[in-house]
Amino acid sequence: MISQFFILSQRGDSIVFRDYRGEVPKGSAEIFFRKVKFWKDDGEGDAPPVFNADGVNYFHVKDAGLLFVATTRVNVSPSLVLELLRRIARVVKDYLGVLSEDALRKNFVLVYELLDQIIDFGYVQTTSTEVLKSYVFNEPVVVDSSQLGPAGIFMAKRMPVTTITKSVVANERGGRKREEIFVDIIEKMSVTFSSSGYILTSEIDGTIQLKSYLTGNPEIRLALNEEVSIGRGGESIYDYGSSLGSGAVILDDCNFHESVHLDSFDVDRTLTLVPTDGEFPVMNYRITQEFKPPFRINALIEEAGPFKAEVTIKVRADFPSSIIADKILVQIPLPTYTTRVSFELEPGAVGNTTDFIEANKRMEWGLKKIVGGSEHTLHAKLTFSQESHGNITKEAGPVSMTFTIPMFNASRLQVKYLHITKKSKSYNPYRWVRYVTHSNSYVARL
Repeated sequence: MISQFFILSQRGDSIVFRDYRGEVPKGSAEIFFRKVKFWKDDGEGDAPPVFNADGVNYFHVKDAGLLFVATTRVNVSPSLVLELLRRIARVVKDYLGVLSEDALRKNFVLVYELLDQIIDFGYVQTTSTEVLKSYVFNEPVVVDSSQLGPAGIFMAKRMPVTTITKSVVANERGGRKREEIFVDIIEKMSVTFSSSGYILTSEIDGTIQLKSYLTGNPEIRLALNEEVSIGRGGESIYDYGSSLGSGAVILDDCNFHESVHLDSFDVDRTLTLVPTDGEFPVMNYRITQEFKPPFRINALIEEAGPFKAEVTIKVRADFPSSIIADKILVQIPLPTYTTRVSFELEPGAVGNTTDFIEANKRMEWGLKKIVGGSEHTLHAKLTFSQESHGNITKEAGPVSMTFTIPMFNASRLQVKYLHITKKSKSYNPYRWVRYVTHSNSYVARL
C-alpha cells in the first residue's frame, strides 16, 4: 500500500503527482528531492533507493533521467514497491513510446488515466499493458524524434526512428500498424580487478527483453545457442576470440516469463511463447563463470614529494575494433587532504573531459567513445595540504568505471533465430535483435 506517487525531472520539477490516501504532507516531493540532492552533495554518494525521513518512507527508482517515487507511512516490502515503480515506468514507456520529460508533459492526461487504473486508493490493481488496453482510451501524443537524446540517436542509426518513439497502442499513418518485433539482450557487468590487474570477482546479470508490435499475438519461437547449459560445470571453457562468436555459455541460474513454454528448451534451447503487448523480460540469467572483460584498467599512484603525488590510469579496450563503447566515465576517490589536481592527457586525445570534485575529493575522467583495441592514458598530479606519511594507497581509490557498449555481450548468449507463426504466405514482419552491455560495478584496486 502506498500513499503517494510522483515523477520528478532531473531539476526536481514535479511532472506527475497523485495522492491516493492523504496521509503524507503535500510537500513530500520537495522534501524528497532536497534529501536526494544533499545526500550526494554531502559526499555520501547516491541516495539509497529506500530511506525514511520524518516518519515517511520514500522509495524511488531512476529511469531515463526521471525519478519515479512512492511514499507511505506504513511498513511495506521495499522490493514490492521498487518493482511496482519499475513496472509503472515500463507501462508508461509502452504507451508513450519513449520515457522523457517532454513525452510525459505532452501526455499527462494519458499518464494520469494509467495511474488511476494501475493503483486504486494505494493498492495495486494491475501492471499489465495488455489488460490496461481495455480500460485506457486516450491516444498518446507522438514526441518529436529530435527530442530523443543520445540513446535515441544511437538507436536511430540501427533502425527506423519511428520505431523508437512508437507506442504499443498507436497506429501508423493511414490506420495501419507496422508489423515488427524487438529482442534486446541487455547485460550488466560487475568486475573487480586486483592492484596487479588480475580478476578477483566477475559476474553478469542479463535479461532478454521483448517488445512486440505484432497484430493478433502470433506464437513465436526464439532459439538460443545450443551450447547453453544451466548450472556450474567446472572450469571455464570460453574462447576469448570474438564476443559474438560461438562457444559454450554456462548460466549459473535463470528464470523465465510466465508466458514462456519450455517444452523444447532442454532439447534444442528454444523458447516458445505468445508475446503480450508491451515490453517484458522473456528470460533473466546470471553468470559467474570466467569471461573476458571488455576493459582492462591499470591504475598507479605514487608519491612525488612530501606534498605531491602522481596518478596514472590506463584503460585498454579488449574487444573488436568494429565495436565502439560510449558514455565512459572513470572515477577515483583521492585522499581527503587533496587540494589541487592538474591533468595531462595523451597527445591527440579528442572528446575527453577531466574534473576534480573538491567537495567529494574525487577526480573524474570522461571519454566520449572508445574504439575496440585502443588504449587511453591519463596522468594527474596531486597537491596535498599535509604529508601522506606513506599511506597514500590506503587513502585513495579504488578506481571505478561506467560504460555502455552497443552490439556487444561478453556472455556469448545469442538469439540464433526468431521464428514467427505465419498468418499467410505474404506475412513477413520486421525482426530486430540488439545487444547492449552496461557496467554495474567495474572496479580496480590501487
